[in-house]
Amino acid sequence: MPAIQLTPAQRKAHRADAHHLDPIVMIGSDGLTDAVKKEADAALKAHGLIKIRVFSDDRLARDAMLGELADALDAAPIQHIGKLLVLWRPKPAKAREEDEDRMPGPRDVKILKYSKRGGQRPEVKMLRVLGNQRLTPGGLVKRAKPKQKSIKKRQD
Repeated sequence: MPAIQLTPAQRKAHRADAHHLDPIVMIGSDGLTDAVKKEADAALKAHGLIKIRVFSDDRLARDAMLGELADALDAAPIQHIGKLLVLWRPKPAKAREEDEDRMPGPRDVKILKYSKRGGQRPEVKMLRVLGNQRLTPGGLVKRAKPKQKSIKKRQD
């Protein structure tokens, strides 16, 4: 029995998502080998929902392969139509590493320059300010000065 149990509505949604997919893993005449399981596991980690094509004419063997793959990979069997098997497993969340030295990225800033004559429209200018730059009150872009560290913090 697979570890993931889905409701019929969830299974239906996954079947609809798998409709346009092409088979990623192919099971040949050697049957279900360790290499096939390893490739199916890698494909499930990358995609979450995969199709597997089995080049066998025995329907009972294909049914057994679907059950065995679902148990071995902790995946939910979604569908078995002909020689195609569909498996689903939630994709693992990717861990993002925070870089403390990372500077902020570029941002677009709108600058309005008012005319010295009162009745004209202000001039609108879009500037891209990079992470190491700052905008002065006059509308000029200057490089930011590096932050000064105290003597005590530099010794640590």
